[in-house]
Amino acid sequence: MKAHGIVHKYGDNVDTDVIIPARYLNTSDHKELASHCMEDIDKEFVSRVKQGDIMVANMNFGCGSSREHAPIAIKASGIGCVIASTFARIFYRNAINIGLPILECDEAAKDIDAGNEVEIDFDTGVITNITKDRTYQAQPFPDFIKEIIKSGGLLNSLKG
Repeated sequence: MKAHGIVHKYGDNVDTDVIIPARYLNTSDHKELASHCMEDIDKEFVSRVKQGDIMVANMNFGCGSSREHAPIAIKASGIGCVIASTFARIFYRNAINIGLPILECDEAAKDIDAGNEVEIDFDTGVITNITKDRTYQAQPFPDFIKEIIKSGGLLNSLKG
């Protein structure tokens, strides 16, 4: 399993309220949620993001509420993986549950810049910054998490 795309970069403490503002929580439509993803901190995100792009952030990504709407909005926007120095634990679990690949790698999160081209090998945990010709090592997913992500989320993996 691999991901490859252009980076959208954010800082510390990106909370679920800026990932998907509370005013849009009255819908469960994934495309509608994606159309408002990150709009309170990056008005251009939805017009720039392409299928397979990579989101990179620093510490405590996904802090705030426990709503699944946040990782759903990110995944539905086309993001192929989120890399951060650290994730809020509930966001981490929700992301895996809905099949959004996320990797903790402090070195990559600090060194990768917006607009860089990045490739991720989920089997090895190797993150390659093609733009800077650098690699970083994240912890690869255990097999059961790979299966959840490949299936598109926890519920889908249980059906198989």
